[in-house]
Amino acid sequence: MLDIKFIRENLDVVKAGAAKKHIAVDLERLIAVDEERKRLRQELDAKKAEQNRRSNEIQIAKDLEREKLIEQMQHLKAGMAESEDRLKEVMVEWQTLMLTIPNVPDMSVPDGESDEQNLEARTWGEKPAFSFTPKPHHELMTALGLADFERGAKVAGFRGYFLRGDGARLLMALRRFVEDRFMNREGFEPMFAPSLVRREAFIGTGYLPQGEEDLYKTQNGEYLAGTAEVATMGYFMNEVIDQSMLPLKFFAYSPCFRREAGSHGKDEKGVFRVHEFEKYEQVVLCEADHATSVQLHEEITANSEKLLQELGLHYRVVVNCGGDLGLGQVKKYDLEAWMPSENRYRETHSASYFHDFQTRRLNIRYRDSGGILRYAHSLNNTALAIPRILTQIVENYQKADGTVKVPPVLVPHVGKDTLGVAR
Repeated sequence: MLDIKFIRENLDVVKAGAAKKHIAVDLERLIAVDEERKRLRQELDAKKAEQNRRSNEIQIAKDLEREKLIEQMQHLKAGMAESEDRLKEVMVEWQTLMLTIPNVPDMSVPDGESDEQNLEARTWGEKPAFSFTPKPHHELMTALGLADFERGAKVAGFRGYFLRGDGARLLMALRRFVEDRFMNREGFEPMFAPSLVRREAFIGTGYLPQGEEDLYKTQNGEYLAGTAEVATMGYFMNEVIDQSMLPLKFFAYSPCFRREAGSHGKDEKGVFRVHEFEKYEQVVLCEADHATSVQLHEEITANSEKLLQELGLHYRVVVNCGGDLGLGQVKKYDLEAWMPSENRYRETHSASYFHDFQTRRLNIRYRDSGGILRYAHSLNNTALAIPRILTQIVENYQKADGTVKVPPVLVPHVGKDTLGVAR
């Protein structure tokens, strides 16, 4: 959420930012409602002052004069109740409108309507060369007995899956691999975060109200999170953090759930886009300083790049265009690993920074060296999403005989250097 004072003083900047993100906003209505909000608050403050003055007069008044003052007080209270009811109505609209205003993207964010206009920043490694036509991961995993998608759909419905044998071993190896790299990484604290999270944390992180259709909701009103970011950010909700603790860096894990109700990926096969998965997330809180956010954004992106490099996967880093940014993101990088069967890159990681957009919603503050309360800045980035990463590993390491080589870094965890026996 942006500061209303910032919005009022920078209307052209906010309007241009929304246009760059291709998000429709009604700033004129917001300003009109904000004027009404301020007028009603001033009116109530004046009436409360009048109420206090008349209460003092009633205490010293006698007989008829006292009765007259009491009658006037009753009329005043009725007027105050009417103003308070009106203010409540205005505040509902004001808060609803405020939640629709997107964060202003960084000047370095390219123009564009969708991910097709994202700009490639750099690549690493080389595309694998095959002497045969590479197969898609779902065919390889089925043929080698690594996964069972037919029975997965029977048991869990659309996008359901079972990982079996070497498929399960590979997933567990990836867990140990990423945990080895992050558990003792300087500055990062491991955190096991809940998946079942209250609505406030989703609103605070910007996933609600706009993303309701992608979330699973329980009968009690909680939601299942699609990333550990939601719960981890909610951890400090409505708290003041000691400045000496910043930056706070978390290596957070949670089971994840996402309905994928949007139009994208309708025909995905295998485990690239599923309803139930696991995710290791980097979540960072830092001082309210743009340069610090930028430096940490590069740091957490480099962490994820290092993981892909160790896995030996050819990838690229793209700078997301305005139309491919979320409501709260100031800037975002996507890491995309090569998918041989599709002859294109597919996303494995996303790294974003938000300035104080999330922390203002969540009321996460710290007191600076001058004693001033400030909203912290927040960042997040995938450490590893599984089973999605299996798609790139299986496809890039497939061999002519139909088996799959294990990335060398995972061999100690898997216990073998080749997955399955071709059927």
